Amino acid sequence: MQGILPTTVVGSYPQPEWLVDRQMLGSRLPPRTRALEIWRVAPEFLEQAQDDATVVAIRDMERAGIDIITDGEIRRESYSNRFATALDGMDLDNPGTALDRTGHPNPVPRVVGPIHRTRPVEMRDVQFLRANTDRPIKATLPGPFTMSQQAQDDYYKDEEALAMALAAAVNEEVRDLFVAGADIVQLDEPYLQARAEKAERFAIKAINRALEGITGTTALHTCFGYAHIVHDRPKGYPFLEPLADTTAQQISIESAQQNVDLGVLKSLGGKTLIVGVIDLADNSAVESIETMINRINNALRFVDRERLILAPDCGMKYLSRDRAFGKLRALAQAAEKVRAEL
Repeated sequence: MQGILPTTVVGSYPQPEWLVDRQMLGSRLPPRTRALEIWRVAPEFLEQAQDDATVVAIRDMERAGIDIITDGEIRRESYSNRFATALDGMDLDNPGTALDRTGHPNPVPRVVGPIHRTRPVEMRDVQFLRANTDRPIKATLPGPFTMSQQAQDDYYKDEEALAMALAAAVNEEVRDLFVAGADIVQLDEPYLQARAEKAERFAIKAINRALEGITGTTALHTCFGYAHIVHDRPKGYPFLEPLADTTAQQISIESAQQNVDLGVLKSLGGKTLIVGVIDLADNSAVESIETMINRINNALRFVDRERLILAPDCGMKYLSRDRAFGKLRALAQAAEKVRAEL
């Protein structure tokens, strides 16, 4: 799409302080139910404010030199809740409880009836992004397996059945996002690692149902959770090799924060690999270009250059804007230097 070693972001970019209460945002896990209290702007002006902040995020990514951009997920309180809570069958007024990946109970949507998508949820977001940049664009959605782990199921009483119902809704949304102008649609599935035993049972089936019949370029992101929040993080992936059996053309993983042995990438066959080379655990400094060059060259030991895309480890939501921009700029410069040497 952009020659060899294109750069991208995983999804989110820092929301400005004038739009959200960042202290409130950073003091909690990503909300599973709606968290309208984090927005600083009155409801009647919120969409306009979100549009303006989205343009800021787009321009930052462009100025940094990123090749494939997103809208920064500026309109979302978390990566997953905006889509999940828009589905019919979810009771938001009487939320349930589920354990997060750190083992703590959190309010979550409660499934009280058949899951259906009644309308496009992110279609306008992608249309807005497409109208405001000439660069290739990526849209992101929560994956069906992760959403099944972030809900209280009082209807299906079967996690696999719930995941498959969610997958059908995701499939409808993916189709509309390509119609809206997305070049890539990515499913975010961090709970593949947090619930590896359950993932073994039905995650691949659900992911492939979510991507069934899709002809556009699709990606699947998995990680160990935001470093800002999840501190007890494994060094390796308990559930990665099976992703070779998904129909997603691209697999996105984090590696820099955990110093992951990238030899595991060999198990993913002919997939295009989006490899995280930006450490998001440290908001105090921007890695040197040399550090990122070393990470890129390490990835090239295991992935052909034609199949490697470079990215941050995860979403940049919890970083300060200046650090996020600096890290993306360093990534773009490092990628340019490595390309020149190949």
